[in-house]
Amino acid sequence: MIGLAKGLAYTLKNLAREKVTYDYPNEPLPLPDRFRGIQKFYPEKCIVCNQCANICPTDCIQLTGKKHPDPAKKGKIIDTYSINFEICILCDLCTEVCPTEAIVMTNNFELAEYSRDDLYKDLAWLDENDTNIRKENKP
Repeated sequence: MIGLAKGLAYTLKNLAREKVTYDYPNEPLPLPDRFRGIQKFYPEKCIVCNQCANICPTDCIQLTGKKHPDPAKKGKIIDTYSINFEICILCDLCTEVCPTEAIVMTNNFELAEYSRDDLYKDLAWLDENDTNIRKENKP
């Protein structure tokens, strides 16, 4: 009988509590400051050092570059950059190792697709992905 009274008291106490559910599609979820979402890529900052592709534990980053067309300028320019989000674990290692901060993490996490092929994102998509950039990464 005491157990029933304790359970009823707990239930009545929690009926008056503030609700913790969200109207998700219409109301954004409050995310922590260090939340790691999908990446944003700045191709103009990239020096094609391949450090992001080398450190990636799942090998989901493909990066290629070519020599600069102007012989007076040294270095490479980016040719292709793509990430396969089907296997990306959002570990943030690619952003930490990038010397020019060409890759930053955003607060965007909505990647739901009907086909796995749509999770393969290219240079143009990653460059346009500028929604919800974290506060410390804003230019």
